[in-house]
Amino acid sequence: MRIIFAGTPEFARVALAQLHAAGCDVPLVLTQPDRPAGRGMKLQASSVKQFALDHHIPVAQPRSLRLDGKYPEDAAAARAAIESAQADAMVVAAYGLILPQWVLTTPRLGCFNIHASLLPRWRGAAPIHRAIEAGDSETGITIMQMDVGLDTGDMLLVEKIAILPTDTTGSLHDRLAAQGGRLMVEALALAACGGLTPVRQPEQGVSYAHKIEKHEAAIDWTQSAAVIARRIRAFNPFPAAASPVAGEILKIWEAAVWPGTVPAGARPGEVLAVSEQGVDVAAADGVLRLTRLQKAGGKALDAAQFLRGFALTPGMVFGTAVEAAP
Repeated sequence: MRIIFAGTPEFARVALAQLHAAGCDVPLVLTQPDRPAGRGMKLQASSVKQFALDHHIPVAQPRSLRLDGKYPEDAAAARAAIESAQADAMVVAAYGLILPQWVLTTPRLGCFNIHASLLPRWRGAAPIHRAIEAGDSETGITIMQMDVGLDTGDMLLVEKIAILPTDTTGSLHDRLAAQGGRLMVEALALAACGGLTPVRQPEQGVSYAHKIEKHEAAIDWTQSAAVIARRIRAFNPFPAAASPVAGEILKIWEAAVWPGTVPAGARPGEVLAVSEQGVDVAAADGVLRLTRLQKAGGKALDAAQFLRGFALTPGMVFGTAVEAAP
């Protein structure tokens, strides 16, 4: 199978690596333009570009694919590259650009998308984060035939996995990335022999996974302990749940709902108890035990280590409304 690959972050790189290892012919990779990153804000290539360069695969980085858009010269150059590749299909994974109709119809078999949810639930930009935040018990990968809508195309293959009670976005991302690459290899093998059967997405159960914003990192202690615990897992590693206390903003990396009731008169965000096992904090309906924390400029540490360098005592109160993003 001769494919063009379009993707940008690590999730996409994992899929590209699996397709390459499976023997797919990849004459062209599309990825986002290099972006400033790190403390020096130097231009950095995407994970997909780095893989492509390491394996001597031609790379195109158009700022847009719209021929009538803001960067028509980029789109025209990309169109020439896509047409000359003469691909059977385009595989798209977390690319970050909208594909206009001319792209969708150029490859012989069209464009296949690796989407990290069980469509139609969690269409959109952040399906892994939102599934954990919502308390979903399962998610998975949908291989989709792309159309001009936002994740509205026909489903080609679907495979479920359980969301573990300890899953963070980071851990679930890694499992889904491996699953997505494997399922895409399977889908292409079926496509080569006409073995894929498109299935329209149900009209019921549609939900949208809106992009994660940094301001969502701020913990709202007036929410339930269970909701806060899910949000901490959902925002690990980005944007990292955080809350101010004792004049500093602390990142909270791990926490768990803890048995017990909140004493009468305790305020949301109030520290109830401190031990080497964790920091117990009052939420709206119960207690949340913080077990891994980080202060500004420091490292993420287990509670016992953290408390040796940062004095938290019962009666202190974590803030509930703060721009807590780093």
